[in-house]
Amino acid sequence: MTPPSQSSSTQPSSPGPTSPESAQAGSGTPSAYARAGVDIEAGERAVELMKAHVAQTARPEVIGGLGGFAGFFDASALAHFRHPLLATSTDGVGTKVAIAQAMDVHDTIGFDLVGMLVDDLVVVGAEPWFVTDYIACGRVRPERIANVVKGIAQACEKAGCALLGGETAEHPGLLAADEYDVAGATTGAVEKDAVLGPDRIVEGDALLVVASSGLHSNGYSLVRSVLLGQAGWKLEKVVPDLGRSLGEELLTPTTVYAADLLALIGAVEVHAMSHITGGGLANNLARVIPDGLEATVDRSTWAPAPIFRLVQEVGRISRPDIEETLNMGVGMIVVLPADRVETAVTFLAGRGLTAWQCGSMSSRGHDDAGAVQLVGDYRSL
Repeated sequence: MTPPSQSSSTQPSSPGPTSPESAQAGSGTPSAYARAGVDIEAGERAVELMKAHVAQTARPEVIGGLGGFAGFFDASALAHFRHPLLATSTDGVGTKVAIAQAMDVHDTIGFDLVGMLVDDLVVVGAEPWFVTDYIACGRVRPERIANVVKGIAQACEKAGCALLGGETAEHPGLLAADEYDVAGATTGAVEKDAVLGPDRIVEGDALLVVASSGLHSNGYSLVRSVLLGQAGWKLEKVVPDLGRSLGEELLTPTTVYAADLLALIGAVEVHAMSHITGGGLANNLARVIPDGLEATVDRSTWAPAPIFRLVQEVGRISRPDIEETLNMGVGMIVVLPADRVETAVTFLAGRGLTAWQCGSMSSRGHDDAGAVQLVGDYRSL
């Protein structure tokens, strides 16, 4: 975690030697950098405020703390693997940050970032080891940046990985004073012969839904356009169908599945998983379907939460269109042997996750048929 800088480094670093400009700042005269809009002192305060949150995520493999040019993670853990593969993922949160900024609530967006990162690793069977983050802002407001990092750290704790370091960059003139964006990367490991994916899937396998907490962090450009733009709704508007304000609904944090699904992999035979993010259920599930097989998903096995129906009805959006954009209540799909479904559902329920069978794998009827077939109609709440 670094003080704001003009150039971006993804490594945690400490302020360099005192410069003439910083000396001027210490004497009460703003430095040239400060006059240009970059506040080094605010960045240093933000780092101090976030240190306690970052410390909560420490794993035994983490060496050192904040303040160096690089974060260290003891890779000797790989010696215990037969044939280790490193897995990595990078992502951001998208325009959901605009909701956080408008609501002035900044300690949940970290769950969206970490969920998008670590849950792309768990679908291949990899354990996420650490996360690094990047926060770009128009002006460093230490308490706000610390709250963003607080959420990232809490989500890392939930996932069982370390928040190893990152960068806070102040971009005056590029971003407005109260604007920011967040992105990150994660690294983990998996045994080569334990990688989950299409080559493990067989005809007759079951498809298990693990429910989402809501929109997660995909499709917000559409959601904002429909509800805030076309409908003119305010974030403070209490929507009876939602049972709370629109802003509270839209800020619902992404579920971080990694630790729970890694535990499932250890308890039940699992062949593949799909993280349902941008592009919707069919497009993401198709990424793990092998040639010659198709997945049939029965919509009638669940009722999407009201927010999905609201966006579709208010925006007059077709079902194919909405399904290609939003997750429709599905956070993950797990592909596993049919005789393990009941055990998996019970196991996940014990960890606070709702799951149900939504379909199965079969031989593909025609070469030009899609890898995923959505059938039936959604249940009503």
